[in-house]
Amino acid sequence: MAPLDVVPGASPRRVVITGLGVVSSIGIGATEFAASLRAGRSGAGPISQFDTEGFAHSNGCEVTGFEPERWISGLDPESLGRATQFSVAAARMAVTDAGLAAADLDGRRGVVSVGTTDGESHDLDRLVAAELRDGIENLPAEIAGRVSPMRLSTAIAQELGLTDVETTVMATACSAGNYAIGSGFDAVRSGEADFALCGGADAICRKTFTGFYRLGTIAPDVCRPFDKDRKGILTGEGAGVLMLEPLESALARGARIYAEVLGYGINCDAYHQVAPQQESVTRCMELALKDAGVDPSQIDMISAHGTGTKANDITETRAIRDLYGENPPRTVSMKSMLGHTMGAASALSAIGCALAITDGFIPPTINHVTTDPECRIDCVPNEAVEADLRIVQNNGMAFGGNNAVAIFGKYQDEHREGMNWQ
Repeated sequence: MAPLDVVPGASPRRVVITGLGVVSSIGIGATEFAASLRAGRSGAGPISQFDTEGFAHSNGCEVTGFEPERWISGLDPESLGRATQFSVAAARMAVTDAGLAAADLDGRRGVVSVGTTDGESHDLDRLVAAELRDGIENLPAEIAGRVSPMRLSTAIAQELGLTDVETTVMATACSAGNYAIGSGFDAVRSGEADFALCGGADAICRKTFTGFYRLGTIAPDVCRPFDKDRKGILTGEGAGVLMLEPLESALARGARIYAEVLGYGINCDAYHQVAPQQESVTRCMELALKDAGVDPSQIDMISAHGTGTKANDITETRAIRDLYGENPPRTVSMKSMLGHTMGAASALSAIGCALAITDGFIPPTINHVTTDPECRIDCVPNEAVEADLRIVQNNGMAFGGNNAVAIFGKYQDEHREGMNWQ
C-alpha cells in the first residue's frame, strides 16, 4: 500500500474489508468458516478446557484443530496465552487473505484494535488453581507472564513486525468486537491510519462459564436463539480479525473487496448490569444507520446479538421492530452455531456478514423449532437461503448497556446508484 497523507479538511475516505482471519469452533480461516455458516454447522460439545465437575451441564463451543505454530512464526506460541494465540493467528490470516505480506505493512501508519471480555482469564483461572494448590510463591512463571490483556493487540504488532501502529484493547465485553471495528474504521476513514487490523478474541474460561451458570443462563445442550423453548447461551471462544484499508489503496493494488464499512453507532445506557434496555438498543441502531447514511428500508439482513436468553432475544427483537416496523429484515443469530464467543462475538459476526455479502447467502439460525411469539422475526431457521445482500447490519450488545452496531455494504462504484449513502 502506498502511504496516504492526512489532508486537513479532506472528505472522509471510503473504507473496505480486504482480509479476514477466523479462529472459531466451526472453522479455521475464512473459507472453512463461510462453508460452515452456509451449512449451519454447530460448534457445540462437551467443554474440555477446564474442569467441569460439579456443573449439571457443561457444553460449550471450543476451538478444535487449531495449530498455533502454523500461523504464528515471529513469536513463540508458548509465550502467548490461548486468547492471544487466537488473535495473533487471526491477524496473520487476515493479512495473508488480503494478499499482503507483513513487510508490506512495515512503516505504514496503522491501528491494531482487539476487543475482549475476558482477556487471558483462561490463564488466570490456571494461576488461581495453582495458587490454591501450591501457594503464591510457587506460581508458574511461564503462565504469569502471559496474562496481560494488552498482549491481545501488542503481540499482533510484534508478530507482524509493525513499527508505526497504535495498539489498543477494547474491554466492552460482548460488543467489544464492533467497538474495535468502529475504532479502526474511524482511523482509516479520517486518514489517521493507512490500515487497521481490528476485531475480537476470547478463550473459553471457567470464570465466565461459572458466572453465566449462576445467572441460570447456560443452556443444557445447544443454543436456540428466538425459539420459545430456548434456555440460554453456550460459552464459546475464538477470534475474528478484519483487514481494513482505504478504497483507493485496495483498488490500486487490485485487492479483493469483501465489503465496504459504511458506518457504525455506539452508546452506553448504564441501565443495568446485565439487563438490556430496549430504547437504548433502538437508538444505537439509529446512530449506526445515520453514520452510514442508510435508510432502514435498505437493510437486507440483520445479524442479531441473539444470545438465546429470554431477556436478550425479546428486548432485541422488540427494538428491531421499533425501528423497522412490522416487517423487519431477516434477523439471524450466528451464536446458534458459534456459541457466545464474548469479545470475539460481534467480530466473528461481522466477518460472517462480509462473507454473506460476498457469497450471496443468509446464514441460518440453527436448533430452531418454534419461534417465540414475543420474537416476531424471520430468523431463517435451520437452513441458509440464497440472497443478493447489498447492505447488512451487525448488532453487538453487552453488560452495562454497552451497545455497538456496524453497517456493511456490497462494494459499489463511486456513483452508488440507487443508494442513500452519503
